[in-house]
Amino acid sequence: MPQSPDMSRALSPTRVLARFAVRVTLLATFAAFGSIGFGKSLAALLWMSIILCSVVGLIKREPLFGATLNHWDEGVAFGALFALIHIVN
Repeated sequence: MPQSPDMSRALSPTRVLARFAVRVTLLATFAAFGSIGFGKSLAALLWMSIILCSVVGLIKREPLFGATLNHWDEGVAFGALFALIHIVN
């Protein structure tokens, strides 16, 4: 079904936050089974998530400093978690 041009493609902030929480939970679960240790595994997975969010933001042409939450904001949140994990390790 084609979308009308005036219909916004932006997701609600609740959905974006829920998507972020699910992704962090999955990353922590996978990092728990990593053979190089939880901290290093989680840091590597967070780094890959930063890259993934950036690529998806580019492909979808989402605004970098938009009024709604998008993949760029999610990438920044993953970057903050990555920095925190990097400091703790």
